[in-house]
Amino acid sequence: MLTKKGKYGLKALVDLARLEPGETAFINEIALRNNIPKKFLDTILLELRNAGVLRSKKGPGGGYSLSRPASEIRIGHVIRTLDGPLAPIRCASRTAYEICEDCLDPKTCQVRISMTSVRDAIASILDSMTLAEFATGAVLIPEVPVEKRAG
Repeated sequence: MLTKKGKYGLKALVDLARLEPGETAFINEIALRNNIPKKFLDTILLELRNAGVLRSKKGPGGGYSLSRPASEIRIGHVIRTLDGPLAPIRCASRTAYEICEDCLDPKTCQVRISMTSVRDAIASILDSMTLAEFATGAVLIPEVPVEKRAG
């Protein structure tokens, strides 16, 4: 599940992606426009800057901006930066793998095998999605089947 940190980070990046090239925004402005607590946003933007997604400039005309075009920033990278691995459970993670303490055989564990498929599907979608697509709503939304309810 996407944490508030991840959600706020994505909202801030969308805000910055919608700026004119060369334009910057101050944290206060981003926080106000997106209803994000400023103190929390400070931390989020610093992490994104340290990961090379943002650049910051002090003084007049300063603020935050994207470090490269939004079409080159992958949503999967942003979420991993802010929230960590995309896998729903640790034993299905490629980067933060940990064996479960109750697992007798990870190679045959059906939960791990199934969650690895879920991780692959999530990663495939998020790693192919750019911030530009995300910010403009050009992301294709897969059709979700509606369950028929008894009753």
